[in-house]
Amino acid sequence: MHKFFAPNEGTADRIIRAVLGIAAAVGAYLISGWLQVVLAVVAVMLVFTAITGFCGLYTLLGIRTCPLPKKK
Repeated sequence: MHKFFAPNEGTADRIIRAVLGIAAAVGAYLISGWLQVVLAVVAVMLVFTAITGFCGLYTLLGIRTCPLPKKK
């Protein structure tokens, strides 16, 4: 895997993103109009980053919440 796409989210960060993504998806289901679209997009982004462990915005900002791999 390319170094740019290396995981940069820790376990707690991924769990929080998954919970917020599911909550946004439920909100998108219950609401109609333009807010439904916004919540759906946010839900997809949060769940995707929770699954992959990679956040592009974290890379741009130099943030890393997962521990660095141990060197051999």
